[in-house]
Amino acid sequence: MQGERFAFGPFVLDPGAGTLLRNDDPVAVGYRGLKLLAALVAKPGEILGKAELMDAAWPGTAVEEGNLTVQIAQLRKLLGPPGIMGEGGGEWITTVPRVGYRFTGAVKQLAGAKPKPLPLPDKPSIAVLPFVNFGNDAGQDSFCDGLTEDLITDLSRISGLFVIARNSTFAYKGKAMDVREIARELGVRYLLEGSARRDAGRVRINAQLVDAASGDHLWAERFDRGLDDIFAVQDEVTAKIVEALLGRLRAPPPRNRPTNLDAYDLCVRARKLIDDSPQTAREAHLMLTRAVALDPHYAEAYRWLAMNHWMGWVHWGEPIDPNRRIALELARKAVAIDPNDAGCHWVLGNLLAYEHEFAESEAEFARAFELDPNEADAWATLSDITTLAGRVEEALEQIRKAFRLNPFPPSWYYLTLGQAQYAARDYAGAVETLRRDETYRTSSRRFLAASLAQLGRLEEARTEVELFLVGNPHFTTRHWVWTEPFRDDATREHFLDGFGKAGLPD
Repeated sequence: MQGERFAFGPFVLDPGAGTLLRNDDPVAVGYRGLKLLAALVAKPGEILGKAELMDAAWPGTAVEEGNLTVQIAQLRKLLGPPGIMGEGGGEWITTVPRVGYRFTGAVKQLAGAKPKPLPLPDKPSIAVLPFVNFGNDAGQDSFCDGLTEDLITDLSRISGLFVIARNSTFAYKGKAMDVREIARELGVRYLLEGSARRDAGRVRINAQLVDAASGDHLWAERFDRGLDDIFAVQDEVTAKIVEALLGRLRAPPPRNRPTNLDAYDLCVRARKLIDDSPQTAREAHLMLTRAVALDPHYAEAYRWLAMNHWMGWVHWGEPIDPNRRIALELARKAVAIDPNDAGCHWVLGNLLAYEHEFAESEAEFARAFELDPNEADAWATLSDITTLAGRVEEALEQIRKAFRLNPFPPSWYYLTLGQAQYAARDYAGAVETLRRDETYRTSSRRFLAASLAQLGRLEEARTEVELFLVGNPHFTTRHWVWTEPFRDDATREHFLDGFGKAGLPD
């Protein structure tokens, strides 16, 4: 899963880590220069146009061509001539008049440095890999994804298991990899693999449980049932796995299931779209509204629709009213329909924090973790709320727990971690986190700008503010503070100080 490194002359460039070494010694290259160099060495000998290079170094914004010229000149000075050990003539980067630039040196790709294996938890640990659609209809991919996600949810509710979150297991979708390598990267002992086919009112499922340490199959079974039995099959697969790993059945409280499979399909598709962008969020809204119309007693659809309304007024700039009120009503309805669904409880807990109903919020999160201790998104969400309460060390522990359960998480985990690092006054750590590709082009830039400003790197901070405002033109610090669930005056003033120094609009 790690990116490639590039060797040329005495240099080794690691774009993922953001480092350039000369004879194993670090070279002080700026962020923009590093991005330009990475783009050039990835295509040695090819002519890269100026527009392509400017997009690599200044994504999402328009800059004058002179900025590119300055950065290229600085790179040439840093690299020196491409002779042996810096001796000789010529240049690493040549100019192609009126077109762009070309990297002329010989480049060797090196395997990415493998991270240290994650230590195994003190309980049986498992990851459910995306089930493969072995039917002829590519449209059934979402059905297989939904089956995978539901099995993850069902296993997560078993307190005796450690279960990797959906986002991390789906990082392997469509990739042929050795199960031992996957288990090593995720830090688990066991993997569940499977395939499914949905056709003519029936569903055929193959599933197998693998011990990654030995490569042995602990359990395998084939199911051929009517489509109406899909949730019974999921329950049966879960029971078999728990029996194999724990030696006994520990049935959690029953979970609310949809009675309409069209509503189920809509919900599966919508939950992938809900936090990508305002455009996909609106698409998800239509799907979820249709799902609850088809199945008025489907708790999960109400839960995601509540989140959709919340994100509308908190993140996407939509009107506060009635979105704020509707979100809370939908979340309460989801919990009322299914009090045994951890997801419904943490969503309600999150919304209650934004209403400053903190005692009730904490009770909902506590109930969520009682029902599902493996709920990574809940730990990450709670970390955000805990940071704004001024309990920063506790918040850092919560987001670290979320990362362990979800080693390849969505971008907002990095935003939450960077925000907590800023609150802890670890500005350098926050900059490193928030400049990762996973989160760099998102609204996390406001925290990056504040961290840079606190480090005295005001020019960089101003640049990040400009980029942030391109995607968030109506942002004001005053409105942000008003919407966020702050409980600690000192923490609020610390954020205000950083935002002010960076030049974010008041």
